[in-house]
Amino acid sequence: MQAPSNQGDSNQTQSTVVAQQVGVMLSNVETIPGKTIVQSLGVVTGSTVRAKNIGKDFLAGLKNIVGGELTGYTELLQESRNEAMGRMMQECLSRGGNAVVNVRFATSAVAGGAAELFAYGTAVVVQ
Repeated sequence: MQAPSNQGDSNQTQSTVVAQQVGVMLSNVETIPGKTIVQSLGVVTGSTVRAKNIGKDFLAGLKNIVGGELTGYTELLQESRNEAMGRMMQECLSRGGNAVVNVRFATSAVAGGAAELFAYGTAVVVQ
C-alpha cells in the first residue's frame, strides 16, 4: 500500500496504518504499482473542519518568538489528514472500491481560527 508521497516519513507511516485498517490502497499517481485497474468508480472525498485551540495558540505565539516547529499545529494537521483520508476511504469502500488513486489534499479557511482539510481521489477496483 502506498500513502501519498507528498507527506513526511512519519506521516506516510501513519497514513499507511490508516489505509491498512480500512483495507484500501492509496496512491498519489494514476496507478497502484503491481496492480491492474479494472473499474473506475469516480471521485471520492473526505473532509474535516478543525478549530484552533487557545492553549495551542498561546504556545504557538511563544514559539513564534524563539522559532521552531509548532508541534501542536503539526499534530492537529496530522489528525485532520487522517480523519479526512479515513472518510475518503470509507466512501471508496461504500462504492465497492479497494483503492484510491490520484490522492490529493487541499485546505481552506472556513472561519476565523477554523480550517477545512479536504482529501480527494478516484476510487477504483484493482486486481
